Amino acid sequence: MAAPRDLFSISLPGFPSLISCLPSGPHLCSAWRSSILGSLRKQLIGDSRLCGGREGSSPSADPNDNHPLSDRSQYVLQLWAALCVRPVPRFLQENLRLVELHHRPSGRLLLILCSSCDPPAVSSLGLLYGYAPICLGLEDFYTRRLYLRIQDCFGRPISSAPDAWFDVVERYSNDNNKTLIRTTKKSRCLNLGSYNYLGFAASDEYCTPRAIETLKRFSPSTCSSRVDGGTTSLHNELEEYVARFVGKPAAVVFGMGYVTNSAILPVLIGKGGLIISDSLNHNSIVNGARGSGATIRVFQHNTPSHLDSVLREQIAEGQPRTHRPWKKIIVVIEGIYSMEGELCKLPEIVAVCKKYKAYVYLDEAHSIGAVGKTGRGVCELLGVDTADVDIMMGTFTKSFGSCGGYIAGSKELINYLKNNCPAHLYATSISPPAAQQIISSIKVILGEDGSNRGAQKLARIRENSNFFRSELQKMGFDVLGDNDSPIMPIMLYNPAKIPAFSRECLKQNVAVVTVAFPATPLLLARARICISASHTKEDLMKALEVFSEVGDLVGIKYFPAEPNKQHLEKCTTKED
Repeated sequence: MAAPRDLFSISLPGFPSLISCLPSGPHLCSAWRSSILGSLRKQLIGDSRLCGGREGSSPSADPNDNHPLSDRSQYVLQLWAALCVRPVPRFLQENLRLVELHHRPSGRLLLILCSSCDPPAVSSLGLLYGYAPICLGLEDFYTRRLYLRIQDCFGRPISSAPDAWFDVVERYSNDNNKTLIRTTKKSRCLNLGSYNYLGFAASDEYCTPRAIETLKRFSPSTCSSRVDGGTTSLHNELEEYVARFVGKPAAVVFGMGYVTNSAILPVLIGKGGLIISDSLNHNSIVNGARGSGATIRVFQHNTPSHLDSVLREQIAEGQPRTHRPWKKIIVVIEGIYSMEGELCKLPEIVAVCKKYKAYVYLDEAHSIGAVGKTGRGVCELLGVDTADVDIMMGTFTKSFGSCGGYIAGSKELINYLKNNCPAHLYATSISPPAAQQIISSIKVILGEDGSNRGAQKLARIRENSNFFRSELQKMGFDVLGDNDSPIMPIMLYNPAKIPAFSRECLKQNVAVVTVAFPATPLLLARARICISASHTKEDLMKALEVFSEVGDLVGIKYFPAEPNKQHLEKCTTKED
């Protein structure tokens, strides 16, 4: 029996006899297989007959059923189920996974498939029998088609402290990178990926013994929230040190840096308020802003003039629909943008916010401890009075070699957060050994340990960062960011260059972090280099040699090998 080109061209009375006379399963000829799957695909991707009419139209079958499938569509599904066609082609799987998101009325099709097919056929779709798929969307396509091929470049396990050099555990795959199996072999690699800016993540002569002593005294966890017995003398001491270090009257600490942003913003502002966010702000800020219920507007990355325009326009228009004045306006920026390595234009942004009476929320996750003469962040580096920044946020995971985050501000603000923020009221407090590590590292930075190691670390990270950036630019790499920033992204652009650059560097015992979608736009892939005060000049020279060789091999030297303008200006200033 010849297979029709389109099953939906068959008259309705012809379907029962067609189903009864066809062979099943493996006896089905390829022509019929193609006809069935092709017809289903056609219907899945937008044929209105799946819904018995146009989307949103009133169905004629059952007035109590909003979107019943037409008889013709149900016959085709029965035909597919009876024949048990498997394995199901990839294109059908993709359409089934996307149908709930993009064709809501057609989502009925997915449920019928799950109920009318036998369990093996459903499991071949990657579904639980009778359940809709739990993972939907285009990200699934990206994961299967791109990420799985290069996932060995991400999440490499290490088996030592993230110092200047560390041990990377080797892995292999027997199924084209679907699963990665760890081995017992290790490679000693130069670490250019960790946020260990001041080198405190490794064993330290001052910090480590005190953290161990605290572990013995307090245990690894308080096993309670701050308001229910989870506040120790160390937590109070830490908050006092943080407030003094950043130059604010008070501070509150949290057990996780990401949560500090995502949990604080919904407490500070809500419906009727306005958040104006830099277009390249961190995901924790984005999620915190979305969770607040406030209106969100975005200004062009690090562009004070556009911020001025957005503020002026929004103040003139007021709240949506009612046009009432905004209850509160908060401008959210970062000190150093983690994917760009750029310093924020803080003086200009503060001036704009003062002009329009908007609060400034400054995220110093990557800048506190890493920049400024005494490590006090971008305010110190750029000459901005901390009194002009209303809310100062930072993390302890970068420069301090620990975990957690903080908010510093007025005493009124901090008391309000302590009484209203869920991350303070319900989450377990920061680990006592981690708190002691932060206190000890701040003492070293301030010179309160009786040595000048803190000043030496700060001078070394500035020297290392500026030297490495200058040399990369002279080689012809497209390097983002500003001088003094310890983050320097090397642009790869093409996602295909991610595995090439990462694997070739690892072969020569240099471990780098490559960043791809969704952390960056699909065609703006990059290798993010993080410099540490613990890197020696020999370490940096080795990295430059490897990068130069791999850069030529992969083809990522996008500029002529000549001194960069910044480098020339720096040299001219020294000569003067």
